[in-house]
This record gives sequence, C-alpha cells and structure tokens, in this order.
Amino acid sequence: MSHTSTSQTAAGRQRPATPPFKTIGLIGRLGSDKVLDSLQRLVDYLVGHGYKVLIEDRTATALPHHGQPEASRRMLGELCDLVIVVGGDGSLLGAARTLCRSGTLILGVNRGRLGFLTDISPDELEQRVGEVLAGEFEIEERFLLDAVLYRNGVAVGNGEALNEVVVHPGKAVRMIEFELFIDGQFVYSQRSDGLIVATPTGSTAYALSGGGPIMHPKLDVVTLVPMFPHTLSSRPIVIDAASEIRIHIGETNQTYPHISCDGQTRAVAKPDDVLVITRKPERVQLVHPLGHNFYEVLRSKLGWSHRLGD
Repeated sequence: MSHTSTSQTAAGRQRPATPPFKTIGLIGRLGSDKVLDSLQRLVDYLVGHGYKVLIEDRTATALPHHGQPEASRRMLGELCDLVIVVGGDGSLLGAARTLCRSGTLILGVNRGRLGFLTDISPDELEQRVGEVLAGEFEIEERFLLDAVLYRNGVAVGNGEALNEVVVHPGKAVRMIEFELFIDGQFVYSQRSDGLIVATPTGSTAYALSGGGPIMHPKLDVVTLVPMFPHTLSSRPIVIDAASEIRIHIGETNQTYPHISCDGQTRAVAKPDDVLVITRKPERVQLVHPLGHNFYEVLRSKLGWSHRLGD
C-alpha cells in the first residue's frame, strides 16, 4: 500500500508530511471488558470524525452491534492506512507478525501490563489518537526474525518473531545439548535449558529475565542469551542482525526441544535437527505520538529512578 511523503524528525525517525489516514482498522484483545470499552470509544470517535473503520473479524465477535465492516487481519493490512491495536504487547506482537507483510502502520493502545510497544494510555485515548490522525506522530521500524527447522535437509516447521525465538525443553525439566554456529562459524557446544535469540524489541521481554542486555530499538543487532547454562562462563552474545544463526540439536538428547516464537510453540525438534534463524526482509512500522522517548519508557516501565532531587 502507498504512503504519503515523509520528513525526518530530530530523532531521525520518519514523520509524515501530510496526514495519510482515510481507512483505519481496529484489533482488540479478546476476553477483556476494558478492551471492549476502548474499542467502542474508538469506533465512536473515528466514525464521528468521518473515517472509514474496519474491524478485525475475530475482534468483532466480542463487539456486537458495532455497525462497521469486518475483515480478516491480513485484509486489514491490504485495505487500511493505519491499524490500531488495543491490548497488551502480546496483542501488538500478533498483529505485527501479519501486518509487516503489507507495511501497514500500527498504533498501540495499552490495555495490558507493562506496555513497551502499546504506548497510548486509555485515559488520553481520544486526545492522543486525534494527534496521530492530525499527523503529529513518528514512525519507528522494528525488524523480525524468521525461524526454520530442518530435518534431514527438509523444512519441517517455521515461525516468525518480533520479540524472540526460544529453544527450550518444553514441559520436561531436562537440559538440551546443542551446537551454535554464526555465519557458518562454530561458536560453542552447550548443555543448558535452552537459548533465547532476541531482537532489540525483545530485549525488554523474556531475554531481560534471562539476564540479557537492554538494546535500543535503533540497533540492528540480535542477542543470544543462554538459559541456565551448565558452564558458568557462558554469557549473552550480541551479533549483527544480518547474521545466519544455526542451532544443531545434539544427537544424544533425551528430550525433544520446543521452538517458540514470541511465546508460541511453532515446532518440536528431534535429535540432529537444525534450526536456522535469520532476519526477515519486512519490517514492522510502529507509530508513536510525538515526543516518544525510549529511555522515558524504560524509566516508567522498569521503575528506574529519576534525577536526584526530583
């Protein structure tokens, strides 16, 4: 889909020269009355201001009498200039994996817990959405990962992730043996509970709990975080995002490791399988209201201290 011309902000992000929005899609997390309340407020606001609104078909099942056309998530990407996701970061992750293919702009309204990606508060919903619709916003690109599992040279499973790809033992409490290769070069053989391969977006998610570094979203890098390695000297490694990561599952494993993408199991590996992880060519286009500050988000979400005397 086409976008209007853009100009650069002081932060180096793209900012549209003119407001580009005519058709707006809505996606919401199911099972929450608060999400439904925000969705209905959005429908009323957008229709009242003359925008065409499309509601994702699964979201529409929980929003009776909304009176708007419905479409699949993939069709939202083809038909909409902007998609607003109401929920937590998990909701936005799911939408991003689909909408990255069309390059559709995504705006998040936080109805979850931390909300690193969904940065509009419900308390200021109409005000902040109105500012975005008036062209007062920045666009930030985030890359995703592709994961393909090979068995005897044949692909038997695949997935994509905005946060992380994780190799883990599933429900079994057993260590996994595997070998790690980066761009064809042997790195190490390891026995551990698994490995987290995280993007900068995912560096504040599962990888952070595993002791990985926080990475600024502008960085084009990937971090590999061992999970409870048997060797105490094993530490996270940060590598170029263009690298090819190959994880060879050991032939003597007594468990079948699971391959999860953004927390969802995509494949179960057998001994001697090979998992290949690369950067996707498509990127997610996130919309932030003007003044978005990554370090301010960290202070707020992680409870960091402000300046002395504040």
